[in-house]
Amino acid sequence: MKALISSVEPVESGYRVAQVATDDMTFVVADGLFWVDCADDVVQDQFYFDPVTQQIIPVPEPPKKPQPTTTGTITI
Repeated sequence: MKALISSVEPVESGYRVAQVATDDMTFVVADGLFWVDCADDVVQDQFYFDPVTQQIIPVPEPPKKPQPTTTGTITI
């Protein structure tokens, strides 16, 4: 599998995984894009490429915000 990395789209501390394709489905890309090998479980926009470690890493889920609570409110 190959991941198409978009170096013009920062994500976390790296670059967006814009597409994932089998080796035979890759194509020539413009400047700012490049292909890297990746694991079979990589999904576009759910992973990013870390240029320092040269690894594809899952995008962390945002922390869940607690549901606000109110007291003394009246519903109509």
